[in-house]
Amino acid sequence: MTQHSAIPWTYWIVFGWYEPLLTLLGCAAVMLYPKEIHDQQAPWPSGSPPNSPLSRATLVTLLQLAQTVGLLGLVNFLTLGTARRHLARYPAIQERMVAALLTPLLLGDISHMAITLWALGEERWDTASWRDSTTLWLTMLTGMTLLCPRIAWHLGIGRYMHKRDGKELSRIKGS
Repeated sequence: MTQHSAIPWTYWIVFGWYEPLLTLLGCAAVMLYPKEIHDQQAPWPSGSPPNSPLSRATLVTLLQLAQTVGLLGLVNFLTLGTARRHLARYPAIQERMVAALLTPLLLGDISHMAITLWALGEERWDTASWRDSTTLWLTMLTGMTLLCPRIAWHLGIGRYMHKRDGKELSRIKGS
């Protein structure tokens, strides 16, 4: 059976609830533990981070980035919820609106994971060396739990796709 929504329940749960929850939890973690989160972002040349506090510039940058990530989660929740409620009768428009949100986020998923792997240097494929970094594991695993469904959405798996389903939907409505 063909889906008549560009954001059916599975995608709504992943992108409308799970992703916003992750972003808000990440934002809260940075607000509560900025130095700890900062120090786990990449390996330190000396093997351990310095004991000194973060500079004010570093702290402000970290907090601003965390706030931006949290806001992205809220944008997901509000945009996808609005598209589901108000564009349910217009699946082609709904698809375009959802694509406008999910396409840059797909590029963000890819670049986020690429930058994370780049920062690891020679240790990037030695996952045993990641054992001391909960942040690294969370970044990669949660990144994949968002990247895979986003790719599936773009491939049209389990959702309305106007190119594929538009004519069928017209026939159903016309009869």
